[in-house]
Amino acid sequence: MTSRTPGADARTTPTVGGSDAPGGSARQHHGNRHGRSEQARLAVIEAADDLLVEKGFAGVTMEGIAARAGVAKQTIYRWWSTKTDVLMDAFLEDAAEDLTVPDSGDLARDLRDYLRRLAHFLAKSDSGAVFRALIAQAQHDPAFGRDFRAKWLDPQRRRDRLALERAIADGRLPADLDIAGETDRLVGPLYYRVLITDEPVDAPYTDALVEAFLDRHARPAAP
Repeated sequence: MTSRTPGADARTTPTVGGSDAPGGSARQHHGNRHGRSEQARLAVIEAADDLLVEKGFAGVTMEGIAARAGVAKQTIYRWWSTKTDVLMDAFLEDAAEDLTVPDSGDLARDLRDYLRRLAHFLAKSDSGAVFRALIAQAQHDPAFGRDFRAKWLDPQRRRDRLALERAIADGRLPADLDIAGETDRLVGPLYYRVLITDEPVDAPYTDALVEAFLDRHARPAAP
């Protein structure tokens, strides 16, 4: 991918030969007993990401992914059934890598950092383009929508809540905080702007969400 969340290392696209046979030129990856090669897998994921950004969802095909990745189409079908499955795996992997939750001990700093990361990921990164395409696909394919939400929503909600849970555990936030509700108030506006209104989710906007949260819960009331 060409656009990454700030602070995240860019994933390097591996060089993969066009043949699946062992000993092909420039092939040094090692598959397991099923022939699955981590280097080839990453090349396929990278190719799917890049094609989506260049051509849009309709322009991504299994043939195109195979050609861009330098693998046989049969190789892709051993691991994924559809292009949507490839894109979902790419997106989930990027989210796990890019949306790490900071833990500096300063709640305000950690929340600002995390919301800025999330906003960039959703609105500016290539991963965000994949996310928006998958959300659109989920509206037309209920079975895929259920699968996508199951694989994305649970781990993402854990990431979104983590800074608040840490702060509750060490006494920086009240023990009876409505974690689910406050998480929605912090991150929900980002999804609304990215997916509905297309308004900016820049640092001043995300910082304002954090300030409003801190005013509600982490600062003493004015006398």
